[in-house]
Amino acid sequence: MKHVPIFRWVVLLGLVLIGCSVAGYLATPDYPERETVDLTVLHEEPDGTCEVRWTDPYDGAEHTGSYRCDPYRSARLKAPAYEPGTDLGWDVGYVLAEGPHKGDLSSLDEDEDIEASIEATDGLLAVGLLVTIVGLVGGNIRSVSRLYGMSPGVLRRARRLREAAARVAEDHARAEASVREAWAPLHEELVRERLARLPVTRLRTTYRRRLPTKRLTDGGIRSVRDVLEAGAWGVAHAAGVGRHEGERAWAAARQTADLVARDAVVRLDADGTGPRTAALLRALRVLVEAGPGTRGAAEAGGRLAATLDRKLADAAPAAGWKHMLRAGREERARMPAAVAELRALLAAAEREGLAERFAQASVDLLRGGDHDPEGISARVDFDTRPAAYYTLLASVVATARSGPAGSGGGHPGP
Repeated sequence: MKHVPIFRWVVLLGLVLIGCSVAGYLATPDYPERETVDLTVLHEEPDGTCEVRWTDPYDGAEHTGSYRCDPYRSARLKAPAYEPGTDLGWDVGYVLAEGPHKGDLSSLDEDEDIEASIEATDGLLAVGLLVTIVGLVGGNIRSVSRLYGMSPGVLRRARRLREAAARVAEDHARAEASVREAWAPLHEELVRERLARLPVTRLRTTYRRRLPTKRLTDGGIRSVRDVLEAGAWGVAHAAGVGRHEGERAWAAARQTADLVARDAVVRLDADGTGPRTAALLRALRVLVEAGPGTRGAAEAGGRLAATLDRKLADAAPAAGWKHMLRAGREERARMPAAVAELRALLAAAEREGLAERFAQASVDLLRGGDHDPEGISARVDFDTRPAAYYTLLASVVATARSGPAGSGGGHPGP
């Protein structure tokens, strides 16, 4: 399960709310500038609705208009007590001190929308700050808890050991591949020669059923190699038989070729001056000089590299705070056990000196035979210990036999 940054989204939400609050403040108009004036109340309703007259303090002109008087002011300021014998009263009002409506009456009730907008932006700011603080505090607490258990040093040592283990396995596999590549053409030639010497009549004993061997011989197919190279269709055409009989003959030849390939042993002293034999001797000498312990080191390196790959993958969050913060809950749950197993593997490797063993084996395998292109020194070394060469060759090619190269194809026919 991948890590979900919940508190990061909480902080983002808080910042969005703060941004909306700031935008609201910027969009809210300022309170208008006002000037107090004396109002002569010409007529007044009980709810405070009045018809008033005032003198513009800026141009001196008198104006009349509707206004919202204070219904709770003293009775002595209302008619008829204010000026007995008249219907006039008195109140204090406000006129605008700026703008195109300068001198016009302005009621404080008009500020209610501005006050409501300011209250709304204040609320957004308070909520945004609270949400942001919760996100920051919660995120830091979660980060600290998730950072527990980091072991970057252990992972670095494990990676170095894994590289050394994988390198020796790859170097040994490369050396054995060189032996097989040099052995394959010699083995192919040997098998082809033996199949060419086997008469087609031998297929009777191999297949244990009656085969048209006389017809094959009459048709020019005299050896097992001829059968393999002709294919099922070629055999059927040469012997004048059906496709089924041709496939039977080809299958018998294929089985015979497999037996010959398993029994064929390349003789390293058969052609001491041949370039292919020299190439095989040079390839074998790399492994011979590296010593019998190289194969064991390579096999141990391959197993250890595979184990370390799995454990390093599980312990990846412990490599550093960035990896830990990106990891999900399940990945962090697997991490402690993986780190503990890596510690145990490193301790065992240190006790057994595996890193040094792998490094030395790689050095021995990389020496190669490039300094002996003619294979002279390899020939001399083979003459001193031929058993080591033959034993090594047998072990290398034991699992690499894929059938004789002189089979004439891997299928019975078109």
